[in-house]
Amino acid sequence: MSAEAIRLNTTSSNLANANSVSSSAQETYRARHPVFAAELQSASYQNDSSVPVQVLGIVESQKPLRAEYNPDHPMANEQGYIFKPNVNVMEEMANMISASRAYQTNVQIADASKQMLMQTLKMGK
Repeated sequence: MSAEAIRLNTTSSNLANANSVSSSAQETYRARHPVFAAELQSASYQNDSSVPVQVLGIVESQKPLRAEYNPDHPMANEQGYIFKPNVNVMEEMANMISASRAYQTNVQIADASKQMLMQTLKMGK
């Protein structure tokens, strides 16, 4: 669940900065994405097919920035260009939906596990 929360946070940051503008490529926001890895050492393979994940870090996208010729813009550089982030809004929306559904599924699984445990405890009374 914490991995999906991090995924949602980076996606919301990308969406919040999707329309920002800068006068240089160095100052322009770049899309960020979390990097996950399976924790195979702590995974239990008895009756469970899920493998825990850890967040290795958050990396900036290497996709090219969007340069737009707009000499009338107040942020335009000497050549008349403004720079926009390399955020793909459609891709980010798909990531957000996927992450929120995965988070929701994890919450439902935790609730179902809790209910089953409570039923098991009631049987012992």
